[in-house]
Amino acid sequence: MMLAEAKFDIVRNLFREKRVLVAFSGGVDSTVLAHLSKQNAKETALLTVDSITFPRSELAAAQDVAKELGIRLEIIEVDELANEELVKNPVDRCYHCKQELAVVWLNAADNLGMDLVVDGTNASDMEGHRPGAKALQEAGIVSPFRTAGITKDEIREYAREIGLSVADRPSMACLSSRFPYGIEITEERVRRIERIEQGVKDLFDIDCVRARFHGDVVRIEVGRDERNKLFDESLLDTLHELARENGFKYVTLDVYGYRTGAMDETLDPSD
Repeated sequence: MMLAEAKFDIVRNLFREKRVLVAFSGGVDSTVLAHLSKQNAKETALLTVDSITFPRSELAAAQDVAKELGIRLEIIEVDELANEELVKNPVDRCYHCKQELAVVWLNAADNLGMDLVVDGTNASDMEGHRPGAKALQEAGIVSPFRTAGITKDEIREYAREIGLSVADRPSMACLSSRFPYGIEITEERVRRIERIEQGVKDLFDIDCVRARFHGDVVRIEVGRDERNKLFDESLLDTLHELARENGFKYVTLDVYGYRTGAMDETLDPSD
């Protein structure tokens, strides 16, 4: 197996003499990618796409991390709900979303005079249902960590070694991922889910949370090592009231906790 440092050298070499635009969320993947670019590329810029499915807390965090890195950050607003395919929420929703984002990223790169657009998709991300990765490849977006075979654990270790604040930050997916396939995504529903997630974080001091939309029911997943934080009767009552205020009749706790691709568990693996 190739040593991690040799893998990171592949990324460093990719950046040399290039003007690089990093698709930036402020998570550990895009942050490490931005750091490597800053250290090796001719020029680096960050681009964050602000949309209804990008939580407000995540936007603020991205701005803070960009300052930590000392790299300029461009923010472009996109109305994702104008995309009918995304609103209909088909099984390949991520394909249509990433297809649209790729156009935004590439246009921004042209306007800024950048040579290369990169995103933080890594080798670990390729497990399971990943139609978005296909769309990025088709559009010509480069995923250096995926190309070099760098895993999520290796990225986190790199971040720890150089002292990045995001080294142990939980992964975050867009809020569209909270809805079962085929359930229409609306601004009102997205905002309700976002308020529930923020409420769980604030009430229980939880770092990793997903609020999954199931009609009248909201299903709460938290990090598996944080599940013990949930068992406070008075706080659970408060969470119940928060859910009712946001239009849910019932709030349930997923006893197994957060796992990547929970909404894909109903898919037929033979499809």
